[in-house]
Amino acid sequence: MVGVSSPRRDALIAAGQTAPAPIQIRGLLDTGASGTAIDPSVLTALGLTPTGTAQVLTPTTGATPHVVDQYDVAILIPAPNGAPLFKQTLPVTASSLLAAQGFHALIGRDILGQCVFVYNGSGFFTLSY
Repeated sequence: MVGVSSPRRDALIAAGQTAPAPIQIRGLLDTGASGTAIDPSVLTALGLTPTGTAQVLTPTTGATPHVVDQYDVAILIPAPNGAPLFKQTLPVTASSLLAAQGFHALIGRDILGQCVFVYNGSGFFTLSY
């Protein structure tokens, strides 16, 4: 689930506005990504505007950083038998390459670093937090 950050939600409520409901999305775990990226369609649906920019390196950019918009969001990853992983405010970058692959988020080490991730090599994994 991706929603507006806690400070953004509080500001909207203080202004007498309704905060948009969180959106359920499909994410891809990427142990090679240092940060989390979200498809711009999700960020637009939440009514978010960039909080700044970030420089990212990708396999296609090589040693030349690529400047992307950065946003603050809240992310919740449910747990079937316990407390969910909930980040009230997390800076993420926008990446329009994700939706074409069937995902709306790339979950990077900024989140995975707080988890235990076990991949068994045959398509199954365990993520605990």
